[in-house]
Amino acid sequence: MDVGLLLKAVLLGIVEGLTEFLPVSSTGHLILVGDLLNFNSDAAKVFEVVIQTGAMLAIIWEYRQRLTGVFRGLTSDRRSQQFVIHLAIAFAPAALLGVLLGRHITEYLFRPIPVALAFIVGGVVILWAERREHRIRIARIDQMSWRDALKIGCAQCLALVPGTSRAGATIIGALLFGFSRTAATEFSFFLAVPTLIGAGAYQLYKQHALLTTSDLYWFGVGSVAAFVSASVCVRWLLRYVSSHDFSVFAWYRIAFGIAVILTAYTGLVSWTGN
Repeated sequence: MDVGLLLKAVLLGIVEGLTEFLPVSSTGHLILVGDLLNFNSDAAKVFEVVIQTGAMLAIIWEYRQRLTGVFRGLTSDRRSQQFVIHLAIAFAPAALLGVLLGRHITEYLFRPIPVALAFIVGGVVILWAERREHRIRIARIDQMSWRDALKIGCAQCLALVPGTSRAGATIIGALLFGFSRTAATEFSFFLAVPTLIGAGAYQLYKQHALLTTSDLYWFGVGSVAAFVSASVCVRWLLRYVSSHDFSVFAWYRIAFGIAVILTAYTGLVSWTGN
């Protein structure tokens, strides 16, 4: 057993879990931390996608009663049926674009400097959105329509650019479309379930030849670390959004992005793929 590899898997799992549901980009953090750890092989890239499933399981566990109720009501309860339909509609745009453009995005944008630029741009967008007047039209997600779901699905497409943030794109998009902070955050959580399952399954299907049975232990350890840290983060975020906006995450993104660019161009950190 490679202890060094195991420690990297744990660290990246914690990073994934803490950042997946915040508007700060888990993919961007994994690319940057992976680069610092020299953890950027093809198998490592598959690992970074697959451990998102561990974070997603934290949502299933946190909302297990609600999701069980939806599952049981699929054949008879209109609200449950609408909930699933809305998730499917919101999932579709990014899934389609991901299949069509995934290879090009990975080739050209999964690098530290493009990620840093996306961090900065995303932070500016969040600050702009928070300074707009926020009129709440949808206080609970069962009040949304299929058009609202499609709008959020289109917003999620922006997250295909690493560093943008899937959570940030969906939450800020929902706020601009008239969702309350709690409704926007919860729908972003639920949308993560099909999105992360789909992304993980697709990557495993495409890249399974790169993996061996000996990879299972560090994939498993990373996924468990992501589950535990995501569980803590989800509970904290729900409390946070009840009385705070997202400006602090915007300033963090901008500061982090500037730091990466400065360290790259001063030579303080030897980022690969600059």
